[in-house]
Amino acid sequence: MADKSSQGEPKPEANFAKRIDPTKEELSREQLQFIRQVEMAQWKKKTEKLRGRNVATGLAIGAVVLGIYGYTFYSVSQEKIMDEIDEEARTAKIHTSKTGAN
Repeated sequence: MADKSSQGEPKPEANFAKRIDPTKEELSREQLQFIRQVEMAQWKKKTEKLRGRNVATGLAIGAVVLGIYGYTFYSVSQEKIMDEIDEEARTAKIHTSKTGAN
């Protein structure tokens, strides 16, 4: 048997959701409640994605801060400038004449 649409009869139009502006059109309570439910579902989906990004960004910033903090302590503990200055002062004091005459 042949398809009816192939015989030249028009196909029925498919029903598509049309965009409406709830501020301009009168909507029933059920329609407004449905719109709120859909908006809430979309908002929850977006916030879950943003929360993941925020956590990743926070961890990255925290890792950088801890890295800088740790490196600072490491470099300060390795710093021997004050020890070298003290040692030079001791040797200079020993090598100077004890009579005070120049």
